[in-house]
Amino acid sequence: MSSPFESPDREPVLYEDRLNYTPVAGSVSLARHRTSRLIAEWGHPELAWVTGLVVSELGTNALLHGCLRDRLFQVAVVLRSTLFRIEVGDPRGERLPMLRNADEDECFGRGLPLVVQVTDRWGTEPRVVGKTVFAEIDLKPVRPDSLPRR
Repeated sequence: MSSPFESPDREPVLYEDRLNYTPVAGSVSLARHRTSRLIAEWGHPELAWVTGLVVSELGTNALLHGCLRDRLFQVAVVLRSTLFRIEVGDPRGERLPMLRNADEDECFGRGLPLVVQVTDRWGTEPRVVGKTVFAEIDLKPVRPDSLPRR
C-alpha cells in the first residue's frame, strides 16, 4: 500500500518527517515539540501551536487506545504548498477513534473534538498492521523560492 505522501494526484512534498516513539507518556511531549519546531523551521511558525495541539491529542489517543506493549507508535508530518498533514500510526487497527461529546464530569473525550475544530479534515486509514489517524490543515499557496533551504 502506498503512502498518501507519495500519491501521484497530489502536489509534490516539500518537507516530510516521520519518527517512531516508545509508547510512554513522555513520547507525546517529545513528538509535540518536534512537530512544532519542524513546522516553524519549514516556514509556518504561525502553525506551531496548533500542530503541537493536534500531535498531543492524536498521540495521547494512540497511547491510550492504540498502543500495545513493546510496539511503537509513529508520528509523521508532511508539508505541501497548500496542505500540512499530521499522521499518528499505531498497531491497533480494530480500535478506531470516535467523535463524541464528553459529559461534564468525564476526564476524557475532548481531544478529538479539539482536533476537528482546529483542522480542516481528519480521518483514519488502515495500515498493514494497525491504523493511521490523520489531520490536515489547508494552507495558502507558498512560493517555492520563499521556503527555507534544506
